[in-house]
Amino acid sequence: MGVHAGGERRGGHRSLAVIVRPYLYLLPTFVFLFVFTHWPILRTFYVSFFKWNMASPTMEFVGLANYAQAWNAPVFWEVLRNNLLFAAGTVPLTLGLALALAVLINQKIRSLAVYRVFLFYPTMIPMAAAAMIWLWILTPNYGLLNYYGRWFGLPDIHWLGDNRLAIWALVLVGVWKRVGYYMVIYLAGLQVIPEYLYEAARIEGAGPWQRFWKVTFPLVSPTTFFVAVMVVIDSFQAIDQVYLMTGGGPGNATNLFIFYIYQHAFRFFDFGYASAISAILFLILLGLTVLAFRTLHRKVHYA
Repeated sequence: MGVHAGGERRGGHRSLAVIVRPYLYLLPTFVFLFVFTHWPILRTFYVSFFKWNMASPTMEFVGLANYAQAWNAPVFWEVLRNNLLFAAGTVPLTLGLALALAVLINQKIRSLAVYRVFLFYPTMIPMAAAAMIWLWILTPNYGLLNYYGRWFGLPDIHWLGDNRLAIWALVLVGVWKRVGYYMVIYLAGLQVIPEYLYEAARIEGAGPWQRFWKVTFPLVSPTTFFVAVMVVIDSFQAIDQVYLMTGGGPGNATNLFIFYIYQHAFRFFDFGYASAISAILFLILLGLTVLAFRTLHRKVHYA
């Protein structure tokens, strides 16, 4: 019985080790996520209930006052409207162009690697350099876009100085900068579609357009769902082109959420209000993600 009990104890130790060991392997990742993701989120929600200016080390508890300030601030609603417009322009354009380009470069054509490099190259350019390029392209009078526009008799347009056009100019820059990245993700999704499905569609007499809608589009729906969620989140995190190209102007026409948070945190040093806006942005993105999973995810075909 002693041997049997000892064996049970040793077996018990071994089974415990088997259970615990995977979690030990995952522990560094859990620690990293907690320190750099979960703790900052919790800290942001905590600070949002305080009035805290860097000029004073003390934090004064104000409850929901920062949220009430955002609710009553016209600029906050203007920023929300701007970001919704930015997302409405960025998401469909990025999805459509990324899928179209992925389908095109998935064909068997000569010098395919060269085309892939050209299309992916904007993704590799630092946003600072990309912003300088587009500032030159969009500059009135001698900018490249207005220069070629005069060939067709178009007037000079101040793309970044017009309240109605500035946000769409930023949409153009954002799509140009990121579409290559999502194109590669779509390309990976296209390359796992079995070739025999296209062969069967050809035998049935389906043309290129029918093959796309009946075979390609349904089978890349998991990729489309993933890309759609990522592009929506990305569109609410844009700051580089705003900071470098417009500074949120003219007026507040291009002021987006992250830039608005940056202004209050690092220009006005109002960390309580900035944290409240960050918490609101987190809740908006969480809500959009949950909505996407409850609606779009039903139309995803995994087989």
